[in-house]
Amino acid sequence: MRIADSYLGHREDTAVQERLAEADPVTVVLSDTERQRSRVRTRTDDGRDLGIVVPQDLGDGDVLAADDGTLVVVELASIDALVLDLAGSDITPTAALELGHTLGNRHWDLALRDGEALFPVPDSRERMDAIVEGELPADVDYRYETVRPTLFDDGDSPDDHRHEHSHGHEHGHDDDHSHEHSHDHGVHTIDDREGDT
Repeated sequence: MRIADSYLGHREDTAVQERLAEADPVTVVLSDTERQRSRVRTRTDDGRDLGIVVPQDLGDGDVLAADDGTLVVVELASIDALVLDLAGSDITPTAALELGHTLGNRHWDLALRDGEALFPVPDSRERMDAIVEGELPADVDYRYETVRPTLFDDGDSPDDHRHEHSHGHEHGHDDDHSHEHSHDHGVHTIDDREGDT
């Protein structure tokens, strides 16, 4: 089995581009979980086993060198994200705080983009539907998009995405929130003007 244990940089780095142009690289697609591990066993696009041993999270376009000299380009598998469209709503500050408190207690990662809140889908869309439908004000629509997992990383540029389907629902709201928790949740703001990665 090949072992990729040398991080060379990103495929858009000039020196890495030159090395890729002179090589016959292979590609590996990693899940969000796999990209964060220091050791991963996977398969390349040419069907060969590959062990990845690097002490850092990997991003889309990172390039590694394997022990046999093969260059390995990392691609990230897309994930589902729930998108709450708050831009066109008349959500009150109180309702926004209650919604933030309720969803924050779920410990979901969060990214903000032009009046939208995005959350990665932890298990199934149906489960997320059941959670958010009772919490959203009536004029807040939501939909799902397929996004790159790095959308929720600190300091990364905006993500390309594709729209899948929308939900326009009447939402009931329960104002009784009787428990307290103290948490630190990461919030990532995305500026779509930076361009796609």
